[in-house]
Amino acid sequence: MSNMENQKSHAPLTTNASTMKDFSPEFCDIGILDNGKTIPDFIDDKINELGLKDSEEPFFVASLDSLYMKHVRWVTKLPRVTPFYAVKCNSTPAVLKMLRALGTGFDCASKGEIKLALSLGVTPDKIIYAHTIKPPSHIKYACTHGVNMMTFDSEDELQKISLNHAKAKLVLRIAVDDSKSLTRLNFKFGAGLETVAKLLERAKELSLEVIGVSFHVGNRCCDSLTFKQAIADARQAFDIANMMGFKLSVLDIGGGYFGREESLDKFNECSEVINAALEECFPPDSGVEVIAEPGRYYVESSFTLVMSITGKKVITDDVDEQGDDVGKKCNKRMMYYMNDGVYGNLNASLDPNFKFEPHLKRAVKDSEQRYKTTVWGPTCDSMDKICDTCYLPELHIGDWLILNNMGAYSTSLSTDFNGFEKAHIYSVVAAELWHTLNLSQTSNNN
Repeated sequence: MSNMENQKSHAPLTTNASTMKDFSPEFCDIGILDNGKTIPDFIDDKINELGLKDSEEPFFVASLDSLYMKHVRWVTKLPRVTPFYAVKCNSTPAVLKMLRALGTGFDCASKGEIKLALSLGVTPDKIIYAHTIKPPSHIKYACTHGVNMMTFDSEDELQKISLNHAKAKLVLRIAVDDSKSLTRLNFKFGAGLETVAKLLERAKELSLEVIGVSFHVGNRCCDSLTFKQAIADARQAFDIANMMGFKLSVLDIGGGYFGREESLDKFNECSEVINAALEECFPPDSGVEVIAEPGRYYVESSFTLVMSITGKKVITDDVDEQGDDVGKKCNKRMMYYMNDGVYGNLNASLDPNFKFEPHLKRAVKDSEQRYKTTVWGPTCDSMDKICDTCYLPELHIGDWLILNNMGAYSTSLSTDFNGFEKAHIYSVVAAELWHTLNLSQTSNNN
């Protein structure tokens, strides 16, 4: 489990007192870990509880302590950048309520996400509708509910916005280099710098207000200097706008931040590059508000998936070791069938960068033999393959496996294909942090 889960001290951070009541256990499904109880203890209890109910459904444990500490790290390393959490990454209500209490904004990509955020008490001014291609009805919904800040990257989008939300405050998304990211986005979204003047001229013709520039360097950017160039590109777009008479005041540096604890050094490195680039291109006295759209950064390491083996096949291959009939031996190859898979919370297993690295519920000795293994999901589809080849000790039906770092694009992509139930999410917080948050509320009320 992550070191975050056993954190014994929490950095002080001001919370939004008006939101803490709705975030309390009475109003939100949150478990309090007290008397030294840890997440592994919680998982043990849930597995035992499911056993008594004759159930083997998968479940998540969401650590709000991890979420909190990620936010502390963000505001410490990027003090000028206000996070607008990407709801698409993981829309668990407890996560959104926690981040709302901590004062983040929210990046929404649809009417549904805007509606969800508003239903949880997020105010319209804390939302950016950060999708450059929006259905007209969704734009109207945003207009009706006071969500004004939204992105665009084409003339056709400007035309839609002018017809459906003439008072919108627009952010022009530019295309930047994303070649150093694990998932590229700028083939689909973003306007080239050479088109900025034309788009701004069209916005002026339509009497639309443009307030800023945004970009996204792609999912999990591996080269921190990419941010430096992207911020320089944004500065160029600002200069074009200034020459045309626009007064831009918002810079959105998007997402792309790693979320695992082992990637901490990479986040720190990116933070240093971003801070230096902002100082050079958008110094504090420029009056430009800087925001970002982190998603994976907040939730990836905050969620643990617990799943069990519901089926097993042992395949025996006769292998001729010496190329003749002198000696032969039997090799076992294993196939396991899990209660969660590609159509559930393991869509990430389709990503070539995904590594299936489960922890077994039982202790495993170093001396135990490992077998070549294929791991399948529960559905009837042969595409539902979690891992084609890995090496695991022999497991048995009923064994439980634990996967860390499962908070990003897992629950948000899960389906009930073949009638399999979605994994339940148990959100937990250490009693110490809960006490800290309540102290913060008391202090803010005084």
